[in-house]
Amino acid sequence: MKIVMLERMSVGADIDVSRFAELGEFVPYDITRTKEEVAERIADADAVIVNKAPMNEESMKEASGVKYIGELATGFDNCDIAYCKSRGIRVTNVRDYSTAMVAQHTFALALSLSQKIVYYDDYVKSGKYGAQTGFAHFENAFTELDGKTWGVVGFGNIGSRVAKIADAFGCKVITHSITGRKHNAGYEEVDKDELLARSDVLSLHCPLSDMSRGYIDETALSKMKNTAILINVARGPVVDSKALAEALEKGIIAGAGLDVLEKEPIDKDDPLGRIKDSNKLIITPHLAWASVEARNRCVEEAWLNLKAYLDGEERNIVS
Repeated sequence: MKIVMLERMSVGADIDVSRFAELGEFVPYDITRTKEEVAERIADADAVIVNKAPMNEESMKEASGVKYIGELATGFDNCDIAYCKSRGIRVTNVRDYSTAMVAQHTFALALSLSQKIVYYDDYVKSGKYGAQTGFAHFENAFTELDGKTWGVVGFGNIGSRVAKIADAFGCKVITHSITGRKHNAGYEEVDKDELLARSDVLSLHCPLSDMSRGYIDETALSKMKNTAILINVARGPVVDSKALAEALEKGIIAGAGLDVLEKEPIDKDDPLGRIKDSNKLIITPHLAWASVEARNRCVEEAWLNLKAYLDGEERNIVS
């Protein structure tokens, strides 16, 4: 069996992927971006390990030997599932490998914004603290999470973990399901308008779909508290960047913490790029999932998925 890994660097150079060689001839490529590169590199492959590279009829039609695609991620929107089914290609994904880290990062963003951590760190390091006479400085007001209302959109593994942590901080947790199919025992379920109106912190953990695309738009932002904080660790297009930038600049909401953007890496014309005030906006480069532990789990799970396929077993099957 020939196993081609198209985006070895998607899990980082510090993570060992050599174990795939135990299962067959293993050929890793650091980065694969275009459909032409995909077509060339998988032409004689039996199995493909992939993250974001396009896997569809156009890129795969000449790769007649491919019978397996293993995603190095939970999401699989880079893969044309209907086409893969028509060819009998097994597609698997990696599940629940980054739950702890994404939940942790959600609170890193929320706490940084609510406590003005960047401002106070800069205040000390700039020399202003050393030059003042009093022992403390708290002129940039900050607030507690205790007693606040935390809204959760998307109640899968990550949303559920975030709800538990918010509860431990003393928050009142409310939830909303975009599809209407998720029901959350122990937490109050509300409709979208109530979610927007009541949330002091609103965190997004939903998959990207036609229903969630643009979920937080100008209308939604206008219904939120002007003291509210928005956290997006889901997918960039769930939030309208232009609307969010205007809402932050006009004080319609107090702040936003983002790990995902409509276009990644950030486009030079992204309106969010013009907001330099970290009291209002903190952006991290799609790393909420990427602790050392999570990336190791991702590779291990992808290996186990492929081994299960070779052993005739079913594991984490998408199609």
